[in-house]
Amino acid sequence: MKIEKFEDIVGWQKAYELSQIIYQVFSDCKDYGFKNQIQRAAVSIMNNIAEGFERKTNNEFKQFLYVAKGSCGELRSMIYLAKSLKYLSDESASILLKKSTEVSKILSGLIKTL
Repeated sequence: MKIEKFEDIVGWQKAYELSQIIYQVFSDCKDYGFKNQIQRAAVSIMNNIAEGFERKTNNEFKQFLYVAKGSCGELRSMIYLAKSLKYLSDESASILLKKSTEVSKILSGLIKTL
């Protein structure tokens, strides 16, 4: 299947879903600095995939995918902190870590194909 728009990219779809979950989970968080940072990290993943795709060159797309992958790492780091600060249950943290790792692996595969 040829990818014609960034919305067709599975990695973007999964990152979009992950961003929505992050926004829902932290909607009532009173630590506004933390909340802002974890939300920005999640949104950065999907936005870098979209922006890179729209550049229309494989080299630029690849660079943006690396940035998105970096944001995946930042998000996972924030999830560990959220867990230790008791902003997340062990179960919620585990689910979010699994989803963010999945996105990271998808991005790695996409980078390799480029």
